[in-house]
Amino acid sequence: MPIDREKALAAEFQPGEGGYGRDDVILYHLGVGAGLPPTDAGELEYTYEKNLKVLPSFTTVARSGAQANFFDVPGLEFNRALMLHGEQEVEIHRPLPPETTLRGHTRIADIYDKGKAALLLLETNVSDPSGEPLYTTRMSLFLRGEGGFGGPKGPEVSNAVPEREPDGVIESTTIPQQALLYRLNGDKNPLHCDPDFAAKAGFDRPIIHGLCSYGIVCKAVVDGVLDGDPTRIAKYQARFRGIGFPGETYLTSYWRDGDRILVEAKSKERDAVIISNAAVTVRS
Repeated sequence: MPIDREKALAAEFQPGEGGYGRDDVILYHLGVGAGLPPTDAGELEYTYEKNLKVLPSFTTVARSGAQANFFDVPGLEFNRALMLHGEQEVEIHRPLPPETTLRGHTRIADIYDKGKAALLLLETNVSDPSGEPLYTTRMSLFLRGEGGFGGPKGPEVSNAVPEREPDGVIESTTIPQQALLYRLNGDKNPLHCDPDFAAKAGFDRPIIHGLCSYGIVCKAVVDGVLDGDPTRIAKYQARFRGIGFPGETYLTSYWRDGDRILVEAKSKERDAVIISNAAVTVRS
């Protein structure tokens, strides 16, 4: 059945409570490549509970408690096997503490008609124990084969990089076990660890999680452009353009654009784009 946009937008999800501790933050940071070299003072701020800082991209794995079973939403029937994670965004309202309890609430923010696919936008608002907003995440999911239902087309793709040389390029080395480590944050999809499963999906070996790449690029910008200070990030948006393999080197190119940093990341070994149309908004 075609998507019924109005009915789907009326869906309500229950809020919930969650939280995270310092070990959760450290595990995430190790999963996106922190700790190289292990005794570097800046790397220890990611991997040691003393003076622990938190990357904004950690919000993608933080347990907010939000309930969002959008697979059973009336008016939103689709083939799960044809769903792709297209874009990810986080808006940081206040610096993330190294440990806290959370309260999260998810909603379907919109559904766009892209012709051959529908684009589902999920938004989760998260507050701290005092009830003050802490961060908001937005996830865009392409539902292939579900377009043509007559909804709005939505905004055009933004954050295109300038047609000039980047202001800088940052190298991030991943280790062969990167995906095995990152999956301990909660995404146990065998595509990232099982060679047989990866082969059935069309890959010659397991691939790195898209959200792991999202975090690798976030850390590269923090370290290479923002003097290692993650609290300077007010917003981080990115599109998943391609895949990365464990052991590859990421090349994160950046262009300064006022209060934004435009970003694109590719595999050094394959010259293939992994993250595109990315932008970091710097807090004023």
